[in-house]
Amino acid sequence: MKRILTGLAAATVGLAMLAGCSGGGNGQAQAPAGDTINIGVNFELSGDVATYGQANVQGIEMAAEEINAAGGVDGKQINLIKYDTKSDTAEATTLATKLMTQDKVVAVIGPATSGATKATLPVAGQNKIPVISPSATADDVTVDDKGVKEYAFRTCYSDSFQGTAAAEYAVKKFSAKKAVILRDSSNDYSKGLADAFRTTFTEGGGEIVSEDAYAKAADNFNAVMTKFKGQEFDVIYLPGYYTEAGKAIKQARDLGITQPILGGDGFDSPVLGEQAGAQLKDVYFTNHYSSEDQDPKVQEFITAFKAKHNTDPNAFNALGYDTMKFVADAVGRASEQTGEGVQKALAETKDFEGVTGTFSVDENHNAVKAVVFVGYDQGGALVSEKG
Repeated sequence: MKRILTGLAAATVGLAMLAGCSGGGNGQAQAPAGDTINIGVNFELSGDVATYGQANVQGIEMAAEEINAAGGVDGKQINLIKYDTKSDTAEATTLATKLMTQDKVVAVIGPATSGATKATLPVAGQNKIPVISPSATADDVTVDDKGVKEYAFRTCYSDSFQGTAAAEYAVKKFSAKKAVILRDSSNDYSKGLADAFRTTFTEGGGEIVSEDAYAKAADNFNAVMTKFKGQEFDVIYLPGYYTEAGKAIKQARDLGITQPILGGDGFDSPVLGEQAGAQLKDVYFTNHYSSEDQDPKVQEFITAFKAKHNTDPNAFNALGYDTMKFVADAVGRASEQTGEGVQKALAETKDFEGVTGTFSVDENHNAVKAVVFVGYDQGGALVSEKG
C-alpha cells in the first residue's frame, strides 16, 4: 500500500510525566498558575459515544506530556483541565462555559462529536475562546449561512469531504454504477455523509437504487437488508457510528449480501469488529490515519503510544494527539496568550506536520489534508490506501 501519512516524531518512549499535565481537580500536583497555560479538555468520557472521547483524550494527554517534558510552550507548562460531558450536549455547553469563565483557559479542545461541539460554539463566541474539535465532521461546525464561525476550528475533515471521497472510491475501486444507502435518521453526521455521497455518485452517472434510515440504538436490520438483497446494486453506503454499523454489517453478511460496504470515520472503534465478528469482510471506511502506514515518524508515534497504553493507536488517538500539538503550536506563535491571540494564530496555521498528515487551515477553519481509506478485504485482513 502507498505510504500516505507524514507526521511528527513522538518523543522518546519513557519520558517522565511532569506536574501540570492533567488538571481539572484530579488531585495531581500542578505548577504555579503563572508558570502554566490552561487548556480545556471537554469530551465524551462516558455515555453513548465514550470511545471517541476517551481515544481523543488519550492522544491529547500523551502530546501534552511530550510538550511539557520538552520544556513546555515559551517555558510554561501545559495544564489540561479535563471534564466529562457524559455524551450530553447540554452538559458539554455547561462545561465549556465553566472552562472559559471560571478555569480561564485560552482554548478548549473538544467535544468529539459534531452536535456537542456545535452546542458549545455560542459560548465560545461570547467569551472569545476558540473551540477545536479533533473529530467533529459536520459541515456546519465551522461555517453556516451566516459565514465562518470565528472561534470554531477542527483538525479532521468535513462530512461532505468524506461522503464525496467515498462515492469516488466506490467508482474507482469497485466500478460501482448502482448503490444503496442506509443512514442514521437521528444525527447530522450520518445525514451529511449520505447527502454528499448521493450527490457525488449521481452526478457521476451512478444510480441510488434504494435508500433507507434507522433510528439511534437500532439493533435489528434484517428487514431493510432483506429489502436490499432483492435489489441490484454494487455497493452499500452505511454512514453512521460503530454502535449500529457493526450489527448492520453482520446481519447483511448473514443474509448472504456480499457486496462491499462503505462507511465513514464513525466506524473506527474496536466495537465494530466485536459486533460484526467474522463477517467484517469487504468493509471500507474513510479515515484520518492508518496504523498500517510505515512512515518512520508515524511508526515512532505508534511505538510510543503502544508503550504507554499497550495497544496500537486508532485514528481518534492520532487526531487528539495532533490537535494538542496544533493548539500548542498556535499558543507559541500567538501575539498574546489569550483566547483572541490563540484564535488568530490557529487561523494563520500553514503546513502543520501531524501524524494524521500535513495540513493548513483554510478560510473556513478546516484542516486541508488527504483522506485515507481503511478497511478489511475479502479475507478480513486489515488494509489501507489513499483514496
